Amino acid sequence: MRLITAIFMVSMLAGCATMGRDQRPAGPLPPSTRPTYNLSGYPPAFKDGYIDGCETAKKTSYGYKDERRFSADNQYRAGWNDGFSLCRGKR
Repeated sequence: MRLITAIFMVSMLAGCATMGRDQRPAGPLPPSTRPTYNLSGYPPAFKDGYIDGCETAKKTSYGYKDERRFSADNQYRAGWNDGFSLCRGKR
């Protein structure tokens, strides 16, 4: 019985270790898991870009650059560039 319990515990711990702290699924994170910034008054696309750019500059696990959106959406691009440049200096 102890052997079965030990095997079970090892498999549970191994399952928890498959994804490190700094790893995250590819692509943007759901809104409920994203960091928040006080960007009231800015359009949603700018806010998304700012958060993505700032988190990329800070090299957090939330850092992400949506290349498709960056090339097609001027507001997202402006937000990403602003967020990246402002947060890069805060390290």
